Amino acid sequence: MMSLPSLGTLSLLLAIPVIGAVVLLLMPRRQTKALFTIALLASSANFFWSLSILNQFDGSKAEMQLVERLPWMPGFGIEYIVGVDGISLFLVLLTTLLMPLAILASWSVKEKIKEYLFFMLLLETGMLGVFVALDLFLFYVFWEVSLVPMYFLIGVWGGPRRIYAALKFVVYTMAGSLLMLVAIIYLATRHAQTAQTMTFNLLQIYDLRLPFNEQTWLFLAFALSFAIKVPVFPFHTWLPDAHVEAPTAGSVILASILLKLGTYGFLRFAIPLFPDVALAAAPFFMALAVIGIIYGAVVAMMQADIKKLVAYSSVSHLGFVMLGLFALNMQGIQGSIYQMLNHGLSTGALFLLVGMIYDRRHTRLIEDFGGLWKQLPIFSALLLFVTFSSIGLPGLNGFVGEFLILLGSFAVTPHWAAAAATGVILGAIYMLWMYRRVIFGPLNNPENQKLQDLNNREILILAPIVALIVLMGVYPQPFLSRMSASVDLTLKRVFAPQTAPVADKEATAEENEEDGR
Repeated sequence: MMSLPSLGTLSLLLAIPVIGAVVLLLMPRRQTKALFTIALLASSANFFWSLSILNQFDGSKAEMQLVERLPWMPGFGIEYIVGVDGISLFLVLLTTLLMPLAILASWSVKEKIKEYLFFMLLLETGMLGVFVALDLFLFYVFWEVSLVPMYFLIGVWGGPRRIYAALKFVVYTMAGSLLMLVAIIYLATRHAQTAQTMTFNLLQIYDLRLPFNEQTWLFLAFALSFAIKVPVFPFHTWLPDAHVEAPTAGSVILASILLKLGTYGFLRFAIPLFPDVALAAAPFFMALAVIGIIYGAVVAMMQADIKKLVAYSSVSHLGFVMLGLFALNMQGIQGSIYQMLNHGLSTGALFLLVGMIYDRRHTRLIEDFGGLWKQLPIFSALLLFVTFSSIGLPGLNGFVGEFLILLGSFAVTPHWAAAAATGVILGAIYMLWMYRRVIFGPLNNPENQKLQDLNNREILILAPIVALIVLMGVYPQPFLSRMSASVDLTLKRVFAPQTAPVADKEATAEENEEDGR
């Protein structure tokens, strides 16, 4: 299906949450229901608008689609350029789907509701901007914009150690981001030297093939920022604190979307911009990925807090994503993109379920539960279903992503792939062990005997996620077919024959001139 003319489609996608946030600021603080209604309408409208992007998207095209381009600061080569391709399409849809569900799950928030919803909508625009920005400066702006609302969501509406967790989150992220900004400025300056025109246009900078030593420093600057965001072992220490202290909706968005900004950054920027170094560093990053897979799983086994267990499971699952990315083949990268979506759905649902039981019991300690199957049959059944999804049961979404990643990595390095496969077994151990202790056994605790099962609102929140988990598990082709052309183009950029960099060409010209003399 061919793309239809769509001027303003992506801009409106970015604008709808901002418009909703502005309307919230104009509303009286005491009208709680009206505030939630406006935020829910804005985020839901954005989801339905994003479906028009899916409808207009042509999966046979590798290039960017629905591109919009406007001058911003032309004197500095900075433009407003946005677009989507097969790599970013479903990450955009995942973001717009989960945001209204996260807002719907926020009814337990009782203080500063207007500000809370304002930051949620602002966060949506920041995350979407990262996925669609095609100007490096614009990308950096959205990257930083997405940081600020999450800082406040954790710091104001989080748990007892929220200030510590929020500051740690910001310090880690900002440390890497500043180095990335320096690298972005260097790339634009370097392009001006070689092409006599200053630009931050990503599609033009892709053609800038720098010498290996320059690529090395630039790759390190980008990779550090993205590795912290993923997070890659050993940069993961901020994540459990942020997850545990964040409110339920904050944990959902943090795990499901914000962490994907890092893996997306590797695939969109670090790998294709600096292909020679990416190829050389691939074994190192695959080793770190496998360490993260096993480490995250082992530490998750030792957790007494359900939320912290799920947080460490993210370290393990995103290790699989990194393994597939640096396999640098079609199966590995497609599996990684698919696993980004899978993790967003499965782990997002786990955090939602943990939040629902916390609203009833005000505890997340595993030892405080037991015997919930009899008291909460709907909750128990949904938790079992999502647990199976998380551990990669065949027929559900997690299996497809892990299978493709292992298939791609086996073709490159069988020993690391075999080691990563143990992470699947460990994942099943810690998730099923947690489930057994929480759901089965005698219903001895009197407080658990008074619990109410999930209500209609909570079932409605989980229903679309459950449906997608099944759909992606049994019929992945509609997703994979729309990714393949763009993934193939990225691989061509990585493995393209290296043309002599401009610096080398100038040196060669000088040598030829001396020979002529």
